[in-house]
Amino acid sequence: MKPLGDAFIKLIKMAIGLVIFFTVVSGIGGMQSLKKVGRVGGKALIYFEVVSTLALVIGMLVGNWLAPGAGFNADPTKLDAKAVGQYAGKAHEQSVIDFLLNIIPNSIVDAFAKGDILPIVLISIVIGYALARLGEKGRPIQEVIDAGSKLLFAAINVLMRLAPIGAFGAMAFTVGRYGISALGPLVTLVGVFYLTSAIFVLGVLGMIGAMAGFNILKLLFYIKDEILIVLGTSSSDPALPSLMEKLELAGCSKPVVGLVVPTGYVFNTDGTSIYMTLAALFVAQATNTDLTLHQQLAIFFVAILTSKGASGVTGAGFIALVATLSVVPTIPLAGMALILGIDRFMSEARALVNMIGNTVATVVMAAWEDELDRDRLRLALDGQLPPAEHQLPPGVAPPGFPETVGAHGSQG
Repeated sequence: MKPLGDAFIKLIKMAIGLVIFFTVVSGIGGMQSLKKVGRVGGKALIYFEVVSTLALVIGMLVGNWLAPGAGFNADPTKLDAKAVGQYAGKAHEQSVIDFLLNIIPNSIVDAFAKGDILPIVLISIVIGYALARLGEKGRPIQEVIDAGSKLLFAAINVLMRLAPIGAFGAMAFTVGRYGISALGPLVTLVGVFYLTSAIFVLGVLGMIGAMAGFNILKLLFYIKDEILIVLGTSSSDPALPSLMEKLELAGCSKPVVGLVVPTGYVFNTDGTSIYMTLAALFVAQATNTDLTLHQQLAIFFVAILTSKGASGVTGAGFIALVATLSVVPTIPLAGMALILGIDRFMSEARALVNMIGNTVATVVMAAWEDELDRDRLRLALDGQLPPAEHQLPPGVAPPGFPETVGAHGSQG
């Protein structure tokens, strides 16, 4: 059964690099003003870092408080370390300095050949910035990039149809290897993770939304279709095109949406951040590995970096976690085999929180940049946009609505 899960993860991993490249280049290259690129991009990165770091802190606090791995008493010598290596590739121990240096690839081709996420992000930002500088001369290239992005997402939608088979293989392997009794603590981990994610979305993101002037529950209802897509596919990538369209219809300007949403898919990984620290503590607790405060802080600071390379695609968070745990040699990487079977269920919450976090971030950034039509946002969240609205571009008022509705900016 195990090869079913392994094969599915490899299918998804082969497209991660291109997905990130096309979305980031398209978002940055679509900005008309380079000053706006720098201003919006700088504010967005600061926002991403603050919120995702807060998610890491919450995951670590809950992990220490509820201790979901306590009582598992797994013997690392009897765990299948090979299964982890085949799933995610071997994570070699390295210092934080080495990790930072590895962000810079030897060549553009080398980054894509190795499939290293952060180097691909660096390349995408540079190329996107250059494309924006070209202006009208770069329009044909922009069109090719946009077309490539649509092609990649269509391909991912096809691959995600195999998700049930991959999840079945991984779960069957876990039950067959460890027995039904092993599922008890694992169910506890899943429950704790979902509870922590709900607290983060309704509490932290809800508070941020209130400060920006919108209700988080109404926003969640507005993107309910995208939420169902993410739950069904366990990936936030298939929902990206329709999410961007809905955010534009809700009054966020197209340049802000085009920059913040794709970039946030890489840098604003709130759900993955919660998972990283919570799952790391679970593996340590399940294998009876006592962690010092220094070791927990090491996991925390490395996770700040590795979480940025984990996109919403299924399995990326697991791969980043393997790399994170390698900085604490006392934690047996074989312990990751314990959560291999349930990673699919945790991936759903990871991807969902990531998408919701990026949705909130886009609306907040549009509000900060005075690029948000609040009348249009109010109508969208109240469910009052007429069907004809979907046939009109942002900035044009639908028939029967005030002229102020549809123009970006606080003045309407």
